[in-house]
Amino acid sequence: MGLHALFNRTALSKLGTAIRQDGWRAAFARAIAYAGRQLAWHPVAKDETYLDAFWQDTARRGGFHIGQPPATLTRARRIAMIGDLYLPQCRKYRIVQPAELWAGLDVDYDFSHYRDVPRSISLMQNATHVMFYRTQNTALNDMYLYEARRLRLPVLYDLDDPLFSVSAYESYGNMKALPRKMKAHFLAEAPKYLGALNQADIVTVSTPAMAEHTRAYTARPVHFRRNFADSETIATSETALRAAGRTPGAPFRVAFASGSRGHEIDFRLIGEDISAFLDAAPDRQLVILGHFDPTLLPDALRGRVETHAFSSYADYLETLSTADCAVMPLTDDLFNRCKSAVRVIDAAAVAVPSLVGTVSDMAGMVRDGETGFVLDPGAGWREALELLARDRARAAAMGQAARRDLLQTWTARTALPIVEAPVVEWVRAA
Repeated sequence: MGLHALFNRTALSKLGTAIRQDGWRAAFARAIAYAGRQLAWHPVAKDETYLDAFWQDTARRGGFHIGQPPATLTRARRIAMIGDLYLPQCRKYRIVQPAELWAGLDVDYDFSHYRDVPRSISLMQNATHVMFYRTQNTALNDMYLYEARRLRLPVLYDLDDPLFSVSAYESYGNMKALPRKMKAHFLAEAPKYLGALNQADIVTVSTPAMAEHTRAYTARPVHFRRNFADSETIATSETALRAAGRTPGAPFRVAFASGSRGHEIDFRLIGEDISAFLDAAPDRQLVILGHFDPTLLPDALRGRVETHAFSSYADYLETLSTADCAVMPLTDDLFNRCKSAVRVIDAAAVAVPSLVGTVSDMAGMVRDGETGFVLDPGAGWREALELLARDRARAAAMGQAARRDLLQTWTARTALPIVEAPVVEWVRAA
């Protein structure tokens, strides 16, 4: 992470508020601590033999084996998370936000990039539990697992896409938009994820559907921990709503957000509906945010789209807040059925109603006709858009209802619908 990422508009706004409320000394102390946390994950060169000399010396001295699991010696719980922090969305939802989740139970939580070996090992020494996110069965991962077993730490493995599943990748429609070599690479890597997963005591994934699919690949207990709206999401959305918002009399704006490559295939499901909707009136716009190859758009839409490249989360929410609704189609395949509702979370945070399909966990977060629409593949999309465009007051009311639902139900809590009880029991258990 570069220093520029620490000095975004949201961070500077928070710094100004802290100075006014707590004084500059306390505010800058908090800012320095924040910068340290954000920069701490930066990976260093990996070293699979990092612990060899320590293990040998400890074994010679007769102190290799830990007598009792740390969790049996104290009521305190300290989780060390070691994972892949490279992807911004994954880092936010699966690495950073669990700190807020576990804080509700007074559980200490800290994380490290799996390639930052000294930091990862240091966190494990004081932990009662260790979690691994998106790591592969490599020599480095084996070293971490060996140390976890030496320290008698319970091990959890977390994943938010079925990266281990050849069957999911082989049917994944979005692969059609990517080079063949990329698909071959993903298929070759799948066993490495499964190998790491199967060395854990318990597995968590991001949706109920993915939990069901994962159970076909492992005998380990599998439970879900859904993504949710954390305090960063809420604070950033409030800033976005104040900065942008929808202007009366402005064109009716339909947003399509893409957080990863390949979603051009999903968009094709509603391409004709979107074209017809735009043709029906001059005051309508399509806005595409994130990763998207415009050459893969339907011919009728090329040159008629406002595009915004992948950017910071704050800028993304600010642009999204100018939309009147967001469309989120997904092709019906095994990979997409495992998908979480992060796009609905983002839209609801800035009071934008979502039009979603029946595929993925998104349908479970939208109340049809109240906070958005849940639509069958290839049916009803234009009609829903026309309804909202003709009645903007209803569209705005649905967006506000979606935001209320988000704040009331889809925030940090160690209970359903966010996390299943066995995961909480696993952390609490001695």
